[in-house]
Amino acid sequence: MEDIIRIVEPEEEGGRLDLALVALGGGLARSEIQRQIRAGRVRIDSAAVVQPSRRLRAGERIVWQVAPQEVLVPRELAIPLLYEDDALLVVNKPTGLVVHPGAGTTETTLVEALLVGRSLPASDDRVRPGIVHRLDKETSGVLVVAKTAAALASLQGQFAARTVEKLYLALVDGVIAEDEGRIEAPIGRDPAVPRRMSIQAGGRPAQTLFRVLRREDGRSFLLAKPLTGRTHQVRVHFRYIGFPVVGDEIYGGPSAPRLGLHAWRLTIHHPSSGEPMTFEAPAPPDFPAYDYTALRESDLAAT
Repeated sequence: MEDIIRIVEPEEEGGRLDLALVALGGGLARSEIQRQIRAGRVRIDSAAVVQPSRRLRAGERIVWQVAPQEVLVPRELAIPLLYEDDALLVVNKPTGLVVHPGAGTTETTLVEALLVGRSLPASDDRVRPGIVHRLDKETSGVLVVAKTAAALASLQGQFAARTVEKLYLALVDGVIAEDEGRIEAPIGRDPAVPRRMSIQAGGRPAQTLFRVLRREDGRSFLLAKPLTGRTHQVRVHFRYIGFPVVGDEIYGGPSAPRLGLHAWRLTIHHPSSGEPMTFEAPAPPDFPAYDYTALRESDLAAT
């Protein structure tokens, strides 16, 4: 562990905290620096700061307790594989599995398991090779990983351009009266609890469409389609309208054996051929019964 201390120069006034630390980070990616700020490792004039975008003032004293970088170690772990070729692979991520190493993570991660017998292309964060999107630890389902630098760039571009279609199955607490709807509310990091997101006027725009598939036992089983890719988006949006995801301890969902959220379907364009490809991860056995064949054949574009 190392403390980096510096005083903000007059010409740096008004600049972002994370950008100021990039020059001090010894090659750390900006995304990693942002994670360390949110984890409370940076103090300004003795006060903890958790907003990477915090604007600096001349003369302030920054103390950064730099966390040691994680080292990737390939580890054996059975991961359900949905598809693989020379450019990419697609897995059905189990619930309870972390995608990549991070602060406080000690168990085997998805990335470490995928490095057994194969290599993955470097990204802007060395503990996330090949990773173009993530699922929360307790969320299961479809996740695509790049196997080449070209595939990584292509898939990152598709996610950035929002041409990737993502469909989730969600079990929420409460009976939603509407058969379908749209949630549109900006999402930002909760200043009171850094690991949690919340609806904020100054947050990033976020939209989620949904369709109710079943209602039973005081719960609603949904098909959710996020049109944007904000952290915890589906979980935050359904809490916002009063129907938290079952098993979601962070956002007030009722206790359950697992989080009631599953990334069911993902459609991308293949990085090499450009052809559209759709992948589905079977619904978990403890989710409500439903005729998914009929769902596949329905007009999902109307969702």
